[in-house]
Amino acid sequence: MNSELSSFAARLREIISIASREGREAVKFPSHPSRSSRAISEREFSDLALELFALQFKHNSAYRKICEVRQLTPTTVKHWTQIPAVPTAAFKELELTSLAPDERTAVFHSSGTTEQKPSRHFHSAESLVVYEASLWQSFEQNVSEARGVGRGALGLVMLTPPPALVPHSSLVHMFETVRQKFDAPKAAFVGKLADDGAWSLDFEATLASLSPRAPRPAPQALLVLGTAFSFVHLLDELVERDMRVELPSGSRVMETGGYKNRSRVLPKAELHALIADRLGVPLENIICEYGMSELSSQAYDGEARGFRRETLGCNASHPKPTASRRFHFPPWARVQIISPETGREVAEGETGLIRIFDLANVFSVAAIQTEDLGVRRGYGFELVGRAQLAEPRGCSLMTA
Repeated sequence: MNSELSSFAARLREIISIASREGREAVKFPSHPSRSSRAISEREFSDLALELFALQFKHNSAYRKICEVRQLTPTTVKHWTQIPAVPTAAFKELELTSLAPDERTAVFHSSGTTEQKPSRHFHSAESLVVYEASLWQSFEQNVSEARGVGRGALGLVMLTPPPALVPHSSLVHMFETVRQKFDAPKAAFVGKLADDGAWSLDFEATLASLSPRAPRPAPQALLVLGTAFSFVHLLDELVERDMRVELPSGSRVMETGGYKNRSRVLPKAELHALIADRLGVPLENIICEYGMSELSSQAYDGEARGFRRETLGCNASHPKPTASRRFHFPPWARVQIISPETGREVAEGETGLIRIFDLANVFSVAAIQTEDLGVRRGYGFELVGRAQLAEPRGCSLMTA
């Protein structure tokens, strides 16, 4: 294992821990949400990003070649915004990793359609520790702690296959990490694999897990986690059976986007309205997450950190959200919205491609250029969808 990258990873875990403690304080005092989103100052982030860039340039040969072609090196790059970003498509063709082949204990694949060649994000035991620290601190702050519930107060239902069936899914690894942190041995993975390898739902198992008669502490609230297409499958089945499931009070839903041509595509507002109607979960308890296999950190909509709710104009019987949500990455990541024409960051309120700088990507590449479109909103963004001609992906394809 590379000692320089290992040292950086250890320091980053401590930074994540400190930033997360500050974030929890911000949750307690929601009139100051910026304490959470900017817990690492701009100068501190730039210094860390430049240090990591130099290490990745030195130890990641595929990335170094990309940088040299662009004539951008640690001697010429002076700010984190100048660090060369690698398009997600490059992860399909190149081994963008600092890990030696015998150190690669896991690999996450992008979740596109079965006809596509997947991206590959290689991990070691050490890099997974960083990944899990990043995902858990963000999840705890945005989904659990910020919503006023403890680890034991929620039962978990995951609308995905279990980890043993999909070992290369970063999303399922995330859900399994959450399950372990919640210490929820009876948490249910209710997805299965179709003959072509696509994800589907075991509807009977799903309904049994959501039922008030399911074996769990009563009246324990539920957290239901899944992709957008999994929720569409569930909702369509409920409509087909003319059923509604009234989840216990305090239950919540986390949806990660993603259709992969595996269901009809619903605008987010319509999807959430159906979830509220058929599962009995208030709109304010529906949480959105944005992530991808090439990253080690995830973005969440800003409401969980004390931001004012933006889906106004609803009533109890026919919820009708009228505004889209704004996503924010944790303090150890930054996002830019880039014009595809100029390659420069767009102005506030304008649309461009989402570019992410994730310090938790210690052993791969920190600067990732996605094919997703977003609207710049302060330090965050509104998710618009996939760029035209881009391949559909499971955890990022979403139409606002």
